[in-house]
Amino acid sequence: MNKSEMARKLAARSGLTQAQSADVLDTVFSPVNGVIADELRAGGKVAIGGFGTFEARERAARAGRNPRTGEAITIAAKRYPAFKAAKGLKDSV
Repeated sequence: MNKSEMARKLAARSGLTQAQSADVLDTVFSPVNGVIADELRAGGKVAIGGFGTFEARERAARAGRNPRTGEAITIAAKRYPAFKAAKGLKDSV
């Protein structure tokens, strides 16, 4: 399912127009200024009961290799987004 299909289904279930539904999805899920992304950038997490939890996790620096030259390199530490499904979602799938 892509964003436009999700907006169409959200509109059908909520009584909003498809454009309004797309705006809601953008407000929540936009990677630039969405509610979830903003909270993760601030170091928090977003828990949606029965669905799951979005959080930012830390990946430690580690040794790696340049695939082209074989040279040993250090891959920098970084934060990455993660999602853990709640029991309710796992049980329903």
